[in-house]
Amino acid sequence: MTLLHIDSSILGTQSTSRSLTAATVKHLTSAAPEQAVTYRDLAESPLGDLSGAEFLAFQGMEAQDDSAKQKVARNTKILEEFLAARTVVVGAPMYNFSLPSQLKSWLDRLAVAGKTFRYSTNGVEGLAGGKRVIVVSSRGGIYSEGAAAAPLDHQETFLRGFFGFIGITDVTFIRAEGLALGEDSRNAALEAAQAEIAKLLV
Repeated sequence: MTLLHIDSSILGTQSTSRSLTAATVKHLTSAAPEQAVTYRDLAESPLGDLSGAEFLAFQGMEAQDDSAKQKVARNTKILEEFLAARTVVVGAPMYNFSLPSQLKSWLDRLAVAGKTFRYSTNGVEGLAGGKRVIVVSSRGGIYSEGAAAAPLDHQETFLRGFFGFIGITDVTFIRAEGLALGEDSRNAALEAAQAEIAKLLV
């Protein structure tokens, strides 16, 4: 089995999502040490915005210049990493009610017609099913269901919709929210997230 570990926070050692994804991967691999782990740091090695040449390559048009060819080859590797993984752990901090642009750029490389989804006479069919995705979601405020700010959550809703679109229904959210609402709130959020991690089954 292969586990893909994705970090996207720009805060380095100050990042809550990074510490929690590390704890999640440690928990999962401690229980099943035979898992091979592939790690990708989207802030350390950003992918950048998806270019026209890259998008056209998804549709079978060959890139013309060396720079575009290198990006296309990199995108192929990114997609292969994802497709090979049985479990995907994604660090997803909330930035301005949504995702880090670094994480969105990675997702843009996964949505490839004929690889992770296809259009048919019956509509869209996801092709990447059979995977388990664990999203570590960190937020300064409180945006979960029932909260006053819940309508502003374009982070978890986007991720659930995206993974569902490509056929993945086994999506778990480990949520640490209220991190900016004082020390007591932060400590309670971290404790709750660690408890949820400890409950994860391999």
